[in-house]
Amino acid sequence: MVRPISHTASEGPPRPPERSPADRRVDGLLVRVAQGDEHAFVGVYDALVVPVMGLAYRILRDEAQAEEVTQDVMIEVWRKADRYRPERGAAKSWVLTLAHRRAVERVRSVRAGVERERKAAQLAHQTPFDEVVEAVEEREERAEVYRCLAGLGNTQRLPLVLAYYQGLTYAEVAEALSTPAGTVKTRMRTGLRRLRVCLGGD
Repeated sequence: MVRPISHTASEGPPRPPERSPADRRVDGLLVRVAQGDEHAFVGVYDALVVPVMGLAYRILRDEAQAEEVTQDVMIEVWRKADRYRPERGAAKSWVLTLAHRRAVERVRSVRAGVERERKAAQLAHQTPFDEVVEAVEEREERAEVYRCLAGLGNTQRLPLVLAYYQGLTYAEVAEALSTPAGTVKTRMRTGLRRLRVCLGGD
């Protein structure tokens, strides 16, 4: 029995789904935006701002941040419209890809900020004087060093603790305290001078 010949292999890769008239209209508008057409950008904005906002909110779960991301995305669309290629996909998909990336970056940024604040709060409420004392015990008695360190403010004491006990660099101390490196250096120098005076040094 002769089986019918299948033509599936010769049909080539599946074609992308047909775009709706609305999608094709936005595609055309975005092409015009790439040419500097501000009126076309208004059309793109009106057509896509709601889907972008919806996607951003689903990722961020915060309306205010979702609004900020949405505005950032639409500005990026205006600035980078010339990178859109209609033959590669619909404008809506391209813009939503930008929105997804922006929203994920915001989530990571927020998480990193929260973690920095948590670490700084922990450092601000800790007074690891004993560790510092062990590092300088060869110079002075424990009680005297403890007293002198206690006389320093947090802004001077914490950088010294991080640098001389935990072995962090200026840059790492600055990152841990969310403070500019130049400010950290100044505070550490001031703290060291005060500590030296308190310990009876020159």
